[in-house]
Amino acid sequence: MSKQLRVNPILCDAHGVCAELLPELIRLDPWGYPLLAPGTVPPDLEPIARRTVRSCPKLALVLERAGQEQQGNPGSVPK
Repeated sequence: MSKQLRVNPILCDAHGVCAELLPELIRLDPWGYPLLAPGTVPPDLEPIARRTVRSCPKLALVLERAGQEQQGNPGSVPK
């Protein structure tokens, strides 16, 4: 089952932990907020993605089944 990352921008305080732990899928904007790579999390990165979600100090990052997001993903990097 494919998984994708989603960030709640209201909860996020721009600590940057997520980008340090998962730079393959997360980069930071100029203010330190995460920008998520579009698409699903590759299976080999899922364990790291789970650890990254658990490590978020504000619990703003979610790993969910692909296609489960609400009305878009405000933390996504545009294609």
